[in-house]
Amino acid sequence: MLHVKLAYTFTRAAGMRVQLENPLFDILSAIHASGSVGQAAARLQLSYRHVWGELKRWEASLEAELIVWERGKRARLTSFGEKLLFAEQRAKMRVFPQVENLVAEMEREFALAFDPEVHVIPMFASHDLALSRLKDFMARDAGLHLDLQFRGSLESIAALSRGECQLAGFHVSEERAPGSMTQKAFKALLKPGRHKLIAFVGRQQGLMLAPGNPKRVTGVQDLKRADLRFVNREKGSGTRLEIEQLLANAGIAPASVNGFERAEPTHLAVAAAVASNGADVGFGIQAAAGAFGLDFLPLMREQYYFVCLKEALELPAIRKLRELLQRSEWQGLTADLPGYDIDGAGKVLALSRALPWYAFRKPK
Repeated sequence: MLHVKLAYTFTRAAGMRVQLENPLFDILSAIHASGSVGQAAARLQLSYRHVWGELKRWEASLEAELIVWERGKRARLTSFGEKLLFAEQRAKMRVFPQVENLVAEMEREFALAFDPEVHVIPMFASHDLALSRLKDFMARDAGLHLDLQFRGSLESIAALSRGECQLAGFHVSEERAPGSMTQKAFKALLKPGRHKLIAFVGRQQGLMLAPGNPKRVTGVQDLKRADLRFVNREKGSGTRLEIEQLLANAGIAPASVNGFERAEPTHLAVAAAVASNGADVGFGIQAAAGAFGLDFLPLMREQYYFVCLKEALELPAIRKLRELLQRSEWQGLTADLPGYDIDGAGKVLALSRALPWYAFRKPK
């Protein structure tokens, strides 16, 4: 049995950070994508000789072949090589939030060790691909440290109310009708006059499908099909709430969806499950589907907000955060994320404007 040992190092290249790196899986992934050892080497900016030598060294260590290669044909991973690659991807995407939380805790302590006066913004937030980029942008351009801990949307807002963080990050779809599951979940946690919203990003959510859409999925109604294996998100996440609302709108009982109880903790973990043929369809953001080369069927736009207490809005660190989000540099840092937009980023919104539940009045 193989055992895993984790280690860490320091870097000043914040934008280049990749957690849990292992060169073997970089090689396997590049060969799987290109079908060529030479192209894989070029993609990784390594020599052909080095890549070939590493493959042979790992095959000897693992006592199993990793690639099949015949002259004149595309190189491909063996069955074992594919299983190994996809197992690593699934496992890494599942633990990604916990790893990022650990890194955040260590970086906060190191930041305070170097400068006890550094401004630290404690934040609990639903997982998002742009948040780590924002954290690096804040540190580089404003000397602000975002102490970012990933939690579900509902848990993050509850933590804010308990005083455990200064900012919370959550997302809601544009389906905000009275009586919706979204209203029932969030209205109990967010209070007009007490909470203020800061616009962060818009995202496209939809169905993630294997390349080429071999199952010919056309919409939510297909989730009733017994031949489709679905992979869900965990309870308490904003995305799980959106899935349940979509099913309710379509008149589909969750129990009739094959795999509804199988849950993954992040958009990337859902995408990894589909990419590895562990599921036929998942629900998540377009950028996660793009990261794994999946087809994507858009179903809704959602808005990701930061929320803070009203009195925190004018704190110097929060004011600087709002100013950074309105800079053109921030637009450039998110331009490569498919399905993202930053319309209105950094603007402060009242709950009654962003979430119309508070404007509804019961008839007398």
